[in-house]
Order: sequence, then structure tokens, then C-alpha cells
Amino acid sequence: MTKEEESTIKKLEKLAIHNDPINPDLYQKYDVKRGLRNANGTGVLVGLTRIGDVVGYQIGENGEKIAIPGKLIYRGYNVEDLINDAKKNKQFGFEQTAYLLLFGELPNQAKLDSFSNYLGQYHTLPPNFTEDMIMKAPSADIMNKIARGVLASYSYDEDPEGRGVGNIIRQCVQLIARFSTLAAYGYQAKRRYYDNKSMYIHNPNPELSTAENFLHLIRPDMNYTKLEAETLDIALILHAEHGGGNNSSLTVHVVSSADTDTYSAIAAAVGSLKGRRHGGANIRVVEMMDDIKANVKDWSSEKEVSDYIRKIASKEAFDHTGLVYGMGHAVYTISDPREVLLKAKAKELAKEKGCLEEFELYNLIEKVAPQIICDVHHSDKKVCANVDFYSGFVYTMLNIPRELFTPIFAISRIAGWSAHRIEEIISGGRIYRPAYKNVLAERNYIPLMERK
Repeated sequence: MTKEEESTIKKLEKLAIHNDPINPDLYQKYDVKRGLRNANGTGVLVGLTRIGDVVGYQIGENGEKIAIPGKLIYRGYNVEDLINDAKKNKQFGFEQTAYLLLFGELPNQAKLDSFSNYLGQYHTLPPNFTEDMIMKAPSADIMNKIARGVLASYSYDEDPEGRGVGNIIRQCVQLIARFSTLAAYGYQAKRRYYDNKSMYIHNPNPELSTAENFLHLIRPDMNYTKLEAETLDIALILHAEHGGGNNSSLTVHVVSSADTDTYSAIAAAVGSLKGRRHGGANIRVVEMMDDIKANVKDWSSEKEVSDYIRKIASKEAFDHTGLVYGMGHAVYTISDPREVLLKAKAKELAKEKGCLEEFELYNLIEKVAPQIICDVHHSDKKVCANVDFYSGFVYTMLNIPRELFTPIFAISRIAGWSAHRIEEIISGGRIYRPAYKNVLAERNYIPLMERK
């Protein structure tokens, strides 16, 4: 950018900032639900779903929120039961989870095997896709590469515009199968072209689960332990769906309601998840933990750890935002069930990796942070650790680079997005069109030659 261009952009920036602010009082005057949230923090009800439910509180007789232990429900089933069932049968559970979300019922072993085999066949990208769509157009951000890969898939589809439910199911299942490969290959291209490191392009193994395939593709030696694959599989199950009200799933509903194609709808969801307010929170947790580990000498000292967390909450340390990342959730109050389940696996993995001291530091912060946050911010709102608090730690122990943390989220959530797209096509039938109140008065037009 030239100095002249930079100067022009700065002037235009000032102009936009001057003309676009809206008086915050107007939101209350016109009863605007900012962020589609009600005054009591609950979400504005904009649709009905049979796919998933996020439970963290009950509404009392007077409309007050009553905190209860969190539950995550997939198609009427507690996600904890899905994980325990997979463990009992010594199987990976993400494929069963995807089947349940897509079709609304639990598969028997024969149906699960058939579905898993179908997914395995489509781990491999179409002919020439890797060379033409990934290697020739690498991206510094893997989420950007995934979104472009999704849009590029349109060109490799024999019926990309078909709106029949069967055709959409085919498209969605193939995307579920390919997301781990898109992410892995996008990462390898980044290593080569942006990090100046070696690039390893392994062929997907159709017999591997989604978790195994991803580890197989990102590692130079293609090796991983059983516990590593099991841990990643649990993370995929826990991130696969989180109700229709989260930003990226809502995006799928909104874009699908316009009667667009599958690839456009899913690419839009990827763009939503990429946002730092949505999918990137676990990276911020890990960055915060790096800062804590560098500034707290005795990780086992509750006083020393508490004092530093108080500094973070008081905007005196880390990024000076006052946020203790990984703490708090819009719905969960007493506990986030995803965090509870992932924490148990994190401890098991920490033993294998020799990271128990670090795990205990996380555990200590989880213990002391909620009360500190309430004290510093003068709030009585119940705060619990969310899934992001441990997910980044888990991925780090799995030796997964940080730039792949959010793509892992996408590899999992494509299952939920697909279910929501299918639901919108079957049950929606009306384009989303909310209202915006114009708060700028009409002005007299000034002819061009009379302007200053």
C-alpha cells in the first residue's frame, strides 16, 4: 500500500466512524434485542428444532433464571451416554454422533458400519482437488482455506444446485467426511508456503475414524496412540452440536432459508465459526495460560495463582480486557457438561504425557476463578469453566498446532451444521428477515455542485 492509499483509507475510516455510531440509549428506547438476547440474558426465540438442546438453567414462576447443572442433548439423548456407549463398545463415537444428528435415530451396528464405511470412502478429496484448490492457493489461515475448499467443492459436484433432501444429505455426508482432510491439507500447505517448513501429504485411510484420519494426516510419521485418538474423538463428539441458537448454526438456518446451495450455506457457517467471538476462544485460553505459567512461580500455591487471576480480572495483567478466558457461558451456569467430560479425559492424557503438574494448575484456576470474577466485577452471576478451558490444553498435549484448534471445531461442527441445514430445508419454508429500526432522519438532498 502506498502512502497516498494509506492516507486515503485513514480519511475514509474517520468518515465511517463519524457517521455510523448509534446512541446506546436508543436500543433500550426501541426495545431492540441486541445480539438476539433478551434483557434477562436468554436468547430470543426465533425457531424450533428437534436436533439439540443446551440446558443450563430453568425459568421460575416469575421469569427468573434458576441455575442447574448443565446438560447437552443430541436428538433427545444425553451426550454423556453417547460417549459412555462408545467407550463400552471400544469404538470411536463421532461417526455414531454424526449419524444420530443427521437422521434423528441411533444406528444399529450394521447401519453404523455402513455409514462409517461411506464416510471413509470420502476422506479422499476429488481428483486434482488437492493440487488445484489447496496447493495452488494456500492460506495463512486454515479456516479460510476450509471455507474456500467447501465453495470449490461445488465445482466437483455433479448436482450442486439440487434441492432434494436426498441430494442435500449426500452433499452433507461427503462434507463431513472431507472436512478433516481439508483442514489437514490446508495446514500442510501453510507449513510449506508460509512457515517455510516441510509439507507432508499423506493419503487418507478409508478404514480410519475421523479422529484417527486427522492425526494420521497432520503427523509426519502418521503415528498416534490409542488414547490420543480416543481423546480427540471425545472432543469431536462434544463439539458436534450445540443447539440452533449458536452463531454458526443460526447462520446455516439463515442462509439456507434463502434457498441457496449446500456449499454456500456451509461456507458461511465456517466464516462465522472463524470469528474470534465464536470458535477461537480455546486459543485465547492457551495464550492466557502461557502468561500465567510465565508469571506464577509456584503453580501449586492457591494464593499465588489467585492473586494473578485477580490481576487478569482487574485488567492489570495479560491482555488487559478483564476476561478470564474459558470461564463463563451464555447458558451453562453451574457446570458445562462438555467441560466435565473433556476434563476427565484430559487428566488421563496428562498422565500419559507427563503433564499432571500443568493439569493441576488448570484445576486450581477452575476452582478459584469463578469467585474472583464475581468479586472483581461485582456480580452475583454464577460462573463455571466452559469446554474451551480444557480443549486447548488437550490439543496441545496431542501436539496439534494452535492454528488447527478452530479447524478441529469445524471438523466436528459440520455434523451439526448439516443437520440444521436439512432441518431448515424440510421444516423452514420461510426466509429469515428480521427488522432493523432506522434512527437517522430523512435529509434534504444536496446536488453535487452545491456540496462543500
